[in-house]
Amino acid sequence: MQDGVVRRSPGTLGRHLARRLAQMGVRDVFSVPGDFNLTLLDHLIAEPQLNLVGCCNELNAGYAADGYARANGIGACVVTFTVGGLSVINAIAGSYSENLPIICIVGGPNSNDYGTNRILHHTIGLPDFSQELRCFQAVTCHQAVVNNLDDAHEMIDTAISAALKESKPVYISISCNLPGIPHHTFMNEPVPYFLSPKVSNQLGLEAAVEATAEILNKAVKPVLIAGPKLRVAKAHKAFVELADACGYPIAIMPSAKGMVPEHHPQFIGTYWGAVSTNFCGEIVESADAYVFVGPIFNDYSSVGYSLLIKKEKAVIAQPNRVNVGNGPSFGWVFMADFLTALSKKLKKNTTALENYHRIYVPPSMPLKRENNEPLRVNILFKHIQSMLSGETSVIAETGDSWFNCQKLRLPENCGYEFQMQYGSIGWSVGATLGYAQAAKEKRVIACIGDGSFQVTAQDVSTMIRQGQRSIIFLINNGGYTIEVEIHDGPYNAIKNWNYTGVVDAINNGAGKCWTCKVRTEEELEETISTATGEKKDHLCFIEVIVHKDDTSKELLEWGSRVASANSRPPNPQ
Repeated sequence: MQDGVVRRSPGTLGRHLARRLAQMGVRDVFSVPGDFNLTLLDHLIAEPQLNLVGCCNELNAGYAADGYARANGIGACVVTFTVGGLSVINAIAGSYSENLPIICIVGGPNSNDYGTNRILHHTIGLPDFSQELRCFQAVTCHQAVVNNLDDAHEMIDTAISAALKESKPVYISISCNLPGIPHHTFMNEPVPYFLSPKVSNQLGLEAAVEATAEILNKAVKPVLIAGPKLRVAKAHKAFVELADACGYPIAIMPSAKGMVPEHHPQFIGTYWGAVSTNFCGEIVESADAYVFVGPIFNDYSSVGYSLLIKKEKAVIAQPNRVNVGNGPSFGWVFMADFLTALSKKLKKNTTALENYHRIYVPPSMPLKRENNEPLRVNILFKHIQSMLSGETSVIAETGDSWFNCQKLRLPENCGYEFQMQYGSIGWSVGATLGYAQAAKEKRVIACIGDGSFQVTAQDVSTMIRQGQRSIIFLINNGGYTIEVEIHDGPYNAIKNWNYTGVVDAINNGAGKCWTCKVRTEEELEETISTATGEKKDHLCFIEVIVHKDDTSKELLEWGSRVASANSRPPNPQ
């Protein structure tokens, strides 16, 4: 103490970054060590509020940060320079497409090497260290290359705040010689920073609500459809408020599954054009007005551009803009504000919902099976449906699991995640690891195809090391089935593995992991009973053997339409 003032020793860059991550709500950081990030990892480990989760490869570390952010609101991963950065970049691109705030941290070259014309290892052999940065510029909303202590705290804080404001990944490169050096800007208690709230333009908001209400209150049978950007807009509560007020039937676009309560009395299913839930597509496409909240219309969600939707009948509410039919477009109007204000202006109209109940026919009972009949995929998902509760979450891998899981009816508080916009096969292994790490109160049920599993299988190892208790259904049908239904060829066949044997080998008798192989419904029933009972505290890996041509009818329809869209001839010049 001097002159009555407490002199605190300055902190280090590594400590500052670790504290910032903890302040933002990150508890687990997914990493792969490399010589450029080792000192930084020491400082992350030293932060008592952070748990470093070592992954088998960088791609899975990125997928895990993606899954973690879905459950936690923000995620982080740490890799090494270029060989690690370019490996994780595919996962970061997927997170960008899904509007997930990920802090992607790379251990970079020694600060003295910048501008020296030296050639370093882990590069492509040129004296240019910017290759990795240039690659990340396309898939992150902000980039920071920290090779100077004077402005390091500001660069880190700006990057993290950009991730939160934009709800997108950011890239932070930190020179390998800097994490342990004290600097006066890194005080023991980092200065908190403020994120200014986004407030709608009041005149624009009122005009958007007025124009929308005029159309909807004149409509005879309007409907309400939720899209995936409901998440980034944080408008889930406002959406339900609007639904309660207007009485319209609620549908979801496929990539919004899990964002709207399916136990809601107005919920009618998934709107996905020709592969919609039974009776849902007919109600949506016959409506005389529809409100799409946060939609993404791409070739997958539009089933090869085949939706029977007319723009002039649609009100499209995006996170910060409202488009009304072919008419006006209102900017700087935020989704939650718009939905809340609109709910006060709409007349109750249950006509379309009554039509739905009038035409709805409950699903028929499945055919009686013979004893020891080979297991069918639709029977498998009937049993997965019975496993769901508010204490579970479903993760659906790219492929036929998209369609089969889409048909599951989610109970209240049951989570659901998949990656439809980017559609990277193998995503679900890392995402299951990350999601389960963040949502420890839920048991994750992951549905993964054999082809996808072969891409990223290694990080089942990390699930076991972390003591996770997810249930993985490995659906073994002998190939890349989703690709087969779009365009078949010998490249869609894969080498069959003994999948339970692979996982047993990964476990190596050292963790709480239980595997089982099932071929019939009787075996499936017994296996599920064990996984949810005696082995409820284990990671359960269940290999389900099914016929290679046993697919959902939706995949057959969707595949042929996407194939048609992909094979359109060039337009005449």
